[in-house]
Amino acid sequence: MGYWVAKAILGPILAILFRPWSEGADNVPREGPAILAWNHLSFSDHFFGPLPLPRKVTFLAKSEYFTGRGLKGLISKAFFRGVGQIPVDRTGGEASERALRTGLRVLAEGKLLGIYPEGTRTPDGRLYRGKTGVARLALESGAPVIPCAMIGTFELQPPGRLLPRLSIRPGTRFGKPLDFSRYAGLESDRLVLRAVTDEIMYAVMNLSGQVYVDEDAQRAKKRAKPGSAATQDGAATPDGAATPDGAATLDGAATLDGAAAPDGAAEEAVPSSTPGPS
Repeated sequence: MGYWVAKAILGPILAILFRPWSEGADNVPREGPAILAWNHLSFSDHFFGPLPLPRKVTFLAKSEYFTGRGLKGLISKAFFRGVGQIPVDRTGGEASERALRTGLRVLAEGKLLGIYPEGTRTPDGRLYRGKTGVARLALESGAPVIPCAMIGTFELQPPGRLLPRLSIRPGTRFGKPLDFSRYAGLESDRLVLRAVTDEIMYAVMNLSGQVYVDEDAQRAKKRAKPGSAATQDGAATPDGAATPDGAATLDGAATLDGAAAPDGAAEEAVPSSTPGPS
């Protein structure tokens, strides 16, 4: 209930202020389970990503959104609970497995599950290596994966900026569903999980036009000094093939804004914004 109330209130406001656009929304099934795998450029992705869809999208939200103190914490908790988001512990191990089980339960109920395979927001606009939790969800549930790309939200609200820029018109692209039924029963094979994840990220990259770097986003953030952009050294285009050195250990499920997710993600350079339809 809270999801639709929030959408009914925010939707018209966002439409008037930012004139968001979308492409390919008809690729998202009108019924039945599906995994929506997004790139993660900005906090505003939470608002503009699901906006064009007539169905509710359930995200696995990091538990910190529900445990903050003071007025800000209360507002955050009320908002994320109100729109039906599910808090998950991202400490790894058993907590990550519980997050994955929660995602599978959402899919078993025939719902749309939204995740950010990178595991955290990009610090510089590039697309990071995906975490293999998205592959486990796809193989264990049998649900199709819809690659989704946010466009322009990094420029709209870059890291550290509280108020979005009204001059930026954000957009969302939804790709064709990806079917991984050919890998049924191989959800414990790390190389298969990496291959599936890379295929998903390749599709997201093609939709977003971002530069891809095969590196863990969290490591990149720790290495970069505050306010500095990570270098583009090691930029690469994923080919969807399993690579032994990229094999992931399943230590979590990909989730909203850095909630626990398996394996590493990779960092990106500020992409040139791809203009949406006028």
